[in-house]
Amino acid sequence: MSSKVKAVVSRAKGAPVEVTDIMVPDPGPGEALVAVQACGVCHTDLHYRQGAINDDFPFLLGHEAAGVVEAIGEGVEDVAPGDFVVLAWRAPCGTCRSCRRGRPWYCFASLNAEQKMTLADGTPLSPALGIGAFAEKTLVAAGQAVKVNRDCAAEPAGLIGCGIMAGFGAALNTGGVGRGDTVAVFGCGGVGNAAIAGSSLSGARKVIGVDIDARKLEWARDFGATDVVDSTKEDPVEAIKGLTDGLGVDVAIEAVGNPKVFEQAFYARDLAGVLVQVGVPDPTMKIELPMIEFYGRGGALKPAWYGDCLPTRDFPILIDLHLSGRLDLNRFVSENISLSDVEEAFAKMERGEVLRSVVVL
Repeated sequence: MSSKVKAVVSRAKGAPVEVTDIMVPDPGPGEALVAVQACGVCHTDLHYRQGAINDDFPFLLGHEAAGVVEAIGEGVEDVAPGDFVVLAWRAPCGTCRSCRRGRPWYCFASLNAEQKMTLADGTPLSPALGIGAFAEKTLVAAGQAVKVNRDCAAEPAGLIGCGIMAGFGAALNTGGVGRGDTVAVFGCGGVGNAAIAGSSLSGARKVIGVDIDARKLEWARDFGATDVVDSTKEDPVEAIKGLTDGLGVDVAIEAVGNPKVFEQAFYARDLAGVLVQVGVPDPTMKIELPMIEFYGRGGALKPAWYGDCLPTRDFPILIDLHLSGRLDLNRFVSENISLSDVEEAFAKMERGEVLRSVVVL
């Protein structure tokens, strides 16, 4: 049997998305059927719509989601019908070379549902990041459904499935931000502000938010930035050095995905400083740096895949931090919308008007 549900589909590169009927199969072995309650509108969904990820249209968009498990397939033990879950786009397989080496946060064969969701006419859909949650129901590998405390509302909970986890993890897991560190975060959108919040929670003594949008710099202060730099008005590298006794920061986090911003972050580090790139670049972008600068400054340049997170470990921690009042996830929710509002939400996101629009079902 299959369920017919409403969902947001991107049929062609650059074309407006549409709400249409899709068919979602009952779960097979190792799969879970999830009734989606809320799903954030992320830049990655827009990248899919623009054809910047790949050309496997039509796409079933949405991946930053929380909901309730409705049914499970054979062999599923970690979740059960009725569990409140956050969906993860990394579900470690346990058998690839990275998992076998004890590094499941790098899993090279992350699990997805084996069965395909389809359009009503049977055309297979490509679910965004293996999830596809701009839908009333979605089918995922059971390992993608991470059980969390149901006391958290679905709207903020879903956001840790991607943007919040990516930024928070970029600071703590990838960058190793700790007590007394100085940090600069380039790009103060959802991911960047999660990095700011994580850095503040970890005990960084100075957290500098950098952006070209005054509104986003105010958001950065709300999330714990001790200082902000408007890079339209001053050189961010010089400004950061001025805030760090001429030294630069211990950890620079690039949350934009832009070669120029990457270069700024590179030079804003102290000697032996760490640069973490968590912003997703366009596949055509390139970086160019003098090798002597790369060599002479030491430290490390690290891309952050999903904030190097282990969802089963990290999602419940973030939810608990929220419920204890130490990490206000509600601040990331700019507005609640319906499935029919996703195209306009993309436009608001591009204009920098929102941190996250959240589809509520």
